[in-house]
Parts: sequence; C-alpha cells; structure tokens
Amino acid sequence: MANVPIKRALLSVSEKSGLVDLGQALSALNVELISTGGTAKALRDTGLQVIDIAELTGFPEMMDGRVKTLHPKVHGGLLAVRDDPTHAAAMAEHAIGPIDLVVVNLYPFEATVAKGASRNEVIENIDIGGPSMVRSAAKNHRYVTVLTDPDDYPALLAELEAGAGATTLAFRRGMAAKAYATTAAYDAAIAQWFARVDQPEKFPALRTMPSRLVTTLRYGENPHQQAALYVPTGPAVRGIAQASQVQGRELSYNNYNDANAALELVAEIGTAQPTVVIVKHANPCGVATAGSLLEAWQAALACDPVSAFGGIVAVSHPLDGPTAGAITEIFTEVVVALGADAAAREIFARKKNLRLMLVEALPDPHRSGQTVTVMAGGMLVQDRDNGHVMPDMLACVTQRQPTAQELKDCMFAWTVAKHVKSNAIVYVKDGCTAGIGAGQMNRRDSARIAGAKAREAAETNGWPQPRTIGAAVASDAFFPFADGLMATVDAGATAVIQPGGSIRDDEVIKAANDAGLAMLFTGMRHFRH
Repeated sequence: MANVPIKRALLSVSEKSGLVDLGQALSALNVELISTGGTAKALRDTGLQVIDIAELTGFPEMMDGRVKTLHPKVHGGLLAVRDDPTHAAAMAEHAIGPIDLVVVNLYPFEATVAKGASRNEVIENIDIGGPSMVRSAAKNHRYVTVLTDPDDYPALLAELEAGAGATTLAFRRGMAAKAYATTAAYDAAIAQWFARVDQPEKFPALRTMPSRLVTTLRYGENPHQQAALYVPTGPAVRGIAQASQVQGRELSYNNYNDANAALELVAEIGTAQPTVVIVKHANPCGVATAGSLLEAWQAALACDPVSAFGGIVAVSHPLDGPTAGAITEIFTEVVVALGADAAAREIFARKKNLRLMLVEALPDPHRSGQTVTVMAGGMLVQDRDNGHVMPDMLACVTQRQPTAQELKDCMFAWTVAKHVKSNAIVYVKDGCTAGIGAGQMNRRDSARIAGAKAREAAETNGWPQPRTIGAAVASDAFFPFADGLMATVDAGATAVIQPGGSIRDDEVIKAANDAGLAMLFTGMRHFRH
C-alpha cells in the first residue's frame, strides 16, 4: 500500500515533550486516540478524548504496569496484513481493530543508570511493552506508521497535511528503520549495563556499541571517502564532539581527529598554568606552558613553526584578544578553547574560515573506557591509556640525580610523549617542547629528527643554540640500544625519562652515566600507534 490513512493511533510515551501538540493535531484530523497511564492523563488534561488501553484489551493494567500492551488486541492490530483474507477474518472473529500509528518512546533506562539508581530501579526501567509495540509496528510498516522520537512529530504532521491524513510508504520505511535502530540501541545499552556494571565483564561474548549520528562530514581522510560524526547514545564524556562551533567552515574528519588530539593533551597537562598545544596530523608539534596564553603560544609555535602552519590549536584557558591576534598571524585550521572573550571573538571573526570551537570543560584524562580499532575481519578493543606517573613513582637509575627543573621538564616531556605517535621522542626545556620526533620505525631516528627540528627552529628564531641543549627528553618506550640514547646526548639532552625494561638496560644506564645524564625509569610504557 502506498498511502495509508491514519484513523487510529496508539500513544504511549515516557518523554512527553510535544505530546499535547501532536495529540491535538491528530484529534483535529479525527484520529481515534488510544493511550496508557500518564500519557492518557496528559492528553485528557487538555480536553482530548482518549481510549484507555484497558478499555481496548478488556484487561486492566496489572503487575505495576508491566502488563498492559502485551495483548492480541494491540499486537494483532499492529501486525495484521490487512489485505490477507485470513488475517482479516481473524481480526473480525476476535474483534481486533487495526492500529495505523504507534507513537512510543521508551523508559529512560540510560538516564536511570546515569543518576546512580539502585539495581532494582534500573531493572524496572527496562521497557518491555514499548519495544514490543515498536518492533511490531516497524515490521508491518507496509500498513503502520511508527514514531520513536519527538523530533519526528513535525515531519509526521507535515506528511499528514500533504497526504490528506495519510502517510507514504517512503515515510513509513524511514520511520521503521529509525525504530529498529532505536530498539537496537536501547537493548545494547541494557546489554552493556548487564555486562559491564551488573556482572561485570570487560570483554563480553557479544559486544554492543550504540551510537547516534551528529552530522555527516564533507568527506573522510581523503575526498573519495565519506564520513560522519557519532556520539554514544548514553551519557557522553565532554569532549570535542560536544564542542560548540562559534564560527568557520564545517569541520572535516581530519579536523575533528586533530582537534581531539590537541584537546586530550591539554586536558592531560591541566589548567594549573596557561597551556597551548599545536597539533598537526594527530601529532603535537609544539606544546608549552607559561605565565600567559600569549607567552605559551609564542613558545609552542617556536618549537616547530613550519609544522604549525595549517595546524590545530587547543588552549587550557579562555582566549584573550592578544593571543587570538597572535594565532591569526599564521594559517590555523581550528582553535579549541575553554571560552573566548569579546576581543578574541572579534579578531577571529575576521578569519571567516577559521573554526573556533568552545568547550565547557576539559575531558578527564584519567577516565576509564575502551578504544576500538577496526581491522579486516574484526576489531581490536582495549582499555584506553589512562595511566599516569607521579614524581614519587620514578626510579633514578643513574649516578646523577635530576635537578628540580630537570625533574619538572621530564614530567612535562613524559606527558607530551604519551600523546605522540610511536616511536616518540620529546625534548622539553623550561616547560616548552624543544623538539618532537614521531612515528618512526626506530627510536634512534625519532631522536635524530627531533634534534634536527630543534636546530632548524633555532635558525628560524635566531637563537644562538637549539633549545635541546640542557633539555630533558622523554621516550615513550625503552631504548633497546644505547644508540638512541646517544642521539639525545648529541642533541644536548641532560636528563632522560623512559620506561626501562629492556634486556640492555644495563648498557643504556652505563651510557647515560658515561655521558653525565640523569635518567629516570617510569615502569610504564605509552605506545600510541
């Protein structure tokens, strides 16, 4: 059937926004309204005529409302194939009337979990009748329209107005697809709760990952790839996906990826001092803390001004005018901040294509959770890397102890290295990155590349020597040979922080002692592939 007139509707909703307007509009079209409990009361309170579900079925609601819509007069009215003579005969024999429209949204299971409710309350908020009606209506979408989202009420009313009180098959198909996605996500949230909270099972036998579309993107990593942004259906971590875009062009896949990397590193460093992170292709190319955002920007930019061109910037504090002005002196794709004053916004407004993203809070770097990597034929799932090292957890393995400033710079370098692609080498001097080597196939080359970048930065900035002279250096994993360590010595490093654990640790420690280095072992590795 192409167009199906709506003559009889069943409404049973937990979220009642838009309900009254919908009910009044349907009543004006002479649609008979059937409803349950609080939904029926909300409609009656506006003077609408409503048939109780108990009146339809001949059975009262029972068992604290657990059993009210699970009845042949409901599901028969939803599932009947109306042009099948045997179905029509069964409907006539048992006095089952057709139901043309189902409007249902489900018990607030995820909200109940999020508020820390007791186990019994969580269980009671597992909807049974709602998903059953939704699935029945969606299966029989050839004849029945189903809505699960108040945001779709206007579309339904527009459809009815255009179709003289009827819906098209295309509309019903679309709503059926959304209905099944809704019940699937709902069941997935319940399955996750049972597996991860109630049991718990970190890696359940069947994994579910419900998510909701935020927007489609211009393209993926490359123009021939399509892409979209999704967020979890449950309570989400505050992050770049929840940022408010103040201005600029639509963000691309790469913009989101890089902005997330920048924001995560800012969050890791924290807000004790103004901090600026510049990211290019998911790797930080300049990170600094200072007395002001402007000073932090200048120091971060000085680390690698070549790579910073066309980069992504994240800052730890609200943006001010002078910092905004300095940032706009080079081409910048995205700026992420915890707010921006009027002067900063005015300056950015002159750069129409620059995206300004504001977040209400930084994500918690120590939060739990999992990361997923899709591969051919499967996926890899792991705990997110929320490990962190405090100074009192470090072991000094060399004859020389680090100075107070070296220890501070080691900790800063270690934090940055955690966010650099492996093999990662990060030099830091006085709270500023001096050179970053990322993503090389061996650690020695990363150390050499970082040193070369530092020398180039010195020439560009007119410094008498690279900032790696007297710097601390972090390695995200152990040095398998002394050659990588010696490359950092050649660059001028005087203190080293690394996980340790190599079968050649003694060789590396001896090389560090011979060079007069202070070297700290963390006992923790931070590979990032």
